[in-house]
Amino acid sequence: MSIDAPGMRDSQPIRTVAEAGSYVTRVCFKHGPPAKIGIELEWLVIDPHDLDRRPDAQTLATLLGPHAPTTLVPRSPALPLPHGGLVTVEPGGQLEISSLPAASATGLITAMSADIQVLRALLAPSGFELSDLAADPYRQPHRILKTPRYDAMAARFDEFGPAGRVMMCSTAAAQICLDLGTHAQAADRWRAAHQLGPVLLAAFANSPRTAGELVPAAASTRMSSWWRLDPPRTLPPKSTALDSYVERVLDSQVLARRREAGDWRLEQPLTLREWIESGELLSTADIDLHLSMLFPPVRPQGYLEIRYLDAQPGDEWMAPLALLAALFAGPQSVQQVLRCCAEGADRWQEATEHGLADPVLRAIAARLHDIAAPGLNGLRLPPAVRDKVDRVLRRRLCEAVSPALEELSAEGRP
Repeated sequence: MSIDAPGMRDSQPIRTVAEAGSYVTRVCFKHGPPAKIGIELEWLVIDPHDLDRRPDAQTLATLLGPHAPTTLVPRSPALPLPHGGLVTVEPGGQLEISSLPAASATGLITAMSADIQVLRALLAPSGFELSDLAADPYRQPHRILKTPRYDAMAARFDEFGPAGRVMMCSTAAAQICLDLGTHAQAADRWRAAHQLGPVLLAAFANSPRTAGELVPAAASTRMSSWWRLDPPRTLPPKSTALDSYVERVLDSQVLARRREAGDWRLEQPLTLREWIESGELLSTADIDLHLSMLFPPVRPQGYLEIRYLDAQPGDEWMAPLALLAALFAGPQSVQQVLRCCAEGADRWQEATEHGLADPVLRAIAARLHDIAAPGLNGLRLPPAVRDKVDRVLRRRLCEAVSPALEELSAEGRP
């Protein structure tokens, strides 16, 4: 769910729709041998002894110290954690670690695990902990972080009801980042990332309810909240052709324009294409901001940012990370994914509402487990990590038991 704006590149003027489309293509789709993997992990911050308690901005600033992001403390050095992870704070006080790109899943797991331990230690004196759930079932949505960008998002999403506040303030995701691949590989890897969406969303769903049922109960109320927002901004694409994303960018409404001071919202709604055609000055920095405010389930950032996974309990984030690394290990496994997942590629709503109770997705999940086996062997995970990953993947894919189902079962709910 990362909704922090990217760092600004050297800004250049944009004068035509063609120039804008070319810029979007260069920024979003970068080709090369698939060599890197990354992860962004978010958590709700809770006090297990007082589930109504929430951290405020000053408390988080104090706890994070020199690791606090500049959105929280403008003059913070925003130092990375010891293994390179950057800490950000989401609007409702959720914490996120964004890893450095890694050359292997093993190296990424080692680095992220160490940085998570540091983050837990920073929180410990306060009694706050990182939640195991991907949606807050106890506290009503409350925004503690105010920035012009978040203000613009909140104003737009409030037009669609309470789901925007839930998404911004009460949910957490696990986002996995993979290289797009060479020019010859890119289209298939892009399609595979989308076609895997429904089955992996279902298998790792971990947000069965929200406080006050602001979003109706579902296997993943986190993703349900996204679907209830601005459709051109959040829904899966109608086409998985690479060039269709550029058209989506051009035809989506612009929510904000960076200004030195004051409100970033636009006085009247218009798409990026309409802005360019109006003749009003536009820059690549404006497009960068617009790109950061589009939230499809797979977002091209020069790499593939896979956004449809709920935050996972404890260290179980290792399982979907290893699974995706294995499935994208080479062109052959990507082709197997495309054949395996084609039947369920459009079952986003079924996945969100019912998880692997959907029979089509349940059958696909079991087949994916077999497809992933050779790639998992190739990752050369440490034995303890491999055992953990194997146990979780069997539970999620073969037994069709998601974290959401486990949570409901623990409560005695059907």
